[in-house]
Amino acid sequence: MTIRFSVVVPCYNEESYLPAAIRSLRAQDFDGAYEIVVVDNNSTDATAEVARSLGARVVSEPVPGVCNARQAGTEASSGEIVVSADADTTYAPDWLSKIDGNFGEGVVAVVGPCRYKDGPQWGRVFARALFGAVGLVYRATGRTYYVSATNIAFRRDRWSGYDTTLTQGGDELDLLRRMRREGTVVYDGSNPTFTSGRRFTRGFAYNLFVSLFVFYLSAYFVNRLFGRRVLGTAPVCRETGPAPARRRFKVAVAAVLAGLALVGLPQPRQYVAHTADNVVHYVQGRPR
Repeated sequence: MTIRFSVVVPCYNEESYLPAAIRSLRAQDFDGAYEIVVVDNNSTDATAEVARSLGARVVSEPVPGVCNARQAGTEASSGEIVVSADADTTYAPDWLSKIDGNFGEGVVAVVGPCRYKDGPQWGRVFARALFGAVGLVYRATGRTYYVSATNIAFRRDRWSGYDTTLTQGGDELDLLRRMRREGTVVYDGSNPTFTSGRRFTRGFAYNLFVSLFVFYLSAYFVNRLFGRRVLGTAPVCRETGPAPARRRFKVAVAAVLAGLALVGLPQPRQYVAHTADNVVHYVQGRPR
């Protein structure tokens, strides 16, 4: 039987969240064939064992990074349409059916919003406002300018690969940019995913200035500019409370230094290229 969908779930130490994600994916009312591909990206817990016990296919990717993980999962999958999902996210029973119904002639990708099912109230309000704005722009222009990596489906034969020089943002912003070049991208605001708000527990200021501006937007554009990972991956969020003050201070200092290097040095490109690894290791609290 032809597999219609391959749902790719990248994972790093997600044994706690993954069972709910897989169970919600296995409970889909879609009557065609689909597979769940979990990518174990160097997990040190029981992520792979949990995935196998729940009927998912497990692929290993030793190179760290979500773009590398999604690349490996997509290459190993068999579906006509690949769906980007996340381990800390659950899916309504009709999620795949709605995606399938949107793939008409000329449509290369179908995307939707993300809602946060827990975490601070400001995070849930932020997501509603963000995707409300995305929906308004889509209705006005027919174009989608932002999407969550928890809710992207695309035709395999129009996929040119993930840019594995990128970190977070590359698996959604860059993929969306590439898909828009291939054909029509449909935004379905009525088909959300429900994800964990754990990344918001570090507070509004941390998420706005460090997570969003440094590790998401700045890393995406700077790494694309240089064609390599100048700014690294954000620190893994596994805590249920705010990040320690020492870590927040280290990240803020590294971000300021990187910004000054980019705007204040006579040859910022060469400087950043030579010192990038030191900055990344300093941010992540690891010795070289």
